[in-house]
Amino acid sequence: MKIGYLGPKATFTEMAVRSLFSEDDVQPYFSIPDCLDAVSEREVEVAVVPLENAIEGSVNITLDYLIHEMDIPIVAEVTLPIKQHLMVHPVNKENWTQVKRICSHSHAIAQCHKFLHKRFNGVVLESAASTAEAARIVKEHKESGIAAIANELAATEYGLEIVARDIHDYEYNHTSFVVLSNEKIDFPGLNVAFSGFKTKMMVTLPSNQAGALHQVLSAFAWRKVNLSKIESRPMKTGIGNYFFIIDLEMKMDDVLIPGAISELEALGCHINVLGTYPSFLI
Repeated sequence: MKIGYLGPKATFTEMAVRSLFSEDDVQPYFSIPDCLDAVSEREVEVAVVPLENAIEGSVNITLDYLIHEMDIPIVAEVTLPIKQHLMVHPVNKENWTQVKRICSHSHAIAQCHKFLHKRFNGVVLESAASTAEAARIVKEHKESGIAAIANELAATEYGLEIVARDIHDYEYNHTSFVVLSNEKIDFPGLNVAFSGFKTKMMVTLPSNQAGALHQVLSAFAWRKVNLSKIESRPMKTGIGNYFFIIDLEMKMDDVLIPGAISELEALGCHINVLGTYPSFLI
């Protein structure tokens, strides 16, 4: 089985992949769209991409692709603790406080706002496709006085020196990654803990109908189906046009969820189930 993930090597996404799979045939991709296109075009059987961070919220490009660009089910989710470190090329270890630029993924930069504001106020912050890509840039541009925010695996992979550890603002900093595949996937011998099942769906409300969202929530409430998340997203058809992403804390059954879907469709809602899958914790 070939697995694609958001690369380059040593991203948090690769850490998620290694926790779920024992396969060696893994392929990094430069961006989330590249990774999702690969599984859609059957270059790989499985794609693993970030979906949500506890600090910064949803990874919008992942959601947009799942909603607007392709129809590939989510088959699993894994949540990984995120520890961000500041790292430099070894030749710049002694004068790391004098760096002129700091590079990382935009989410990682936002997660370390307090540290950066206090220690590097006024230093140029540059966005990269991933934290590992930032580490790779630092490795290849040692003369430019640039630092990266990335994980310990990236420091090892690209030969960088960690000069400040755990610089993220909040201790509980976790990211959820989703596994996408058109195939049935088994997860033997996982290096993770099972935390339950989820069903994720997209709900589009009937237009100009008062109380429609209340009716949606009621369809699940009276069936005692617990919702762990509800998020509005733009439909990209005009200002004020939104749909909702809803996470249910149970897998698809034969009665409760199908009954709720039938009730919502009778109210004029459009339902698209994005996946029903196990959720794991590292």
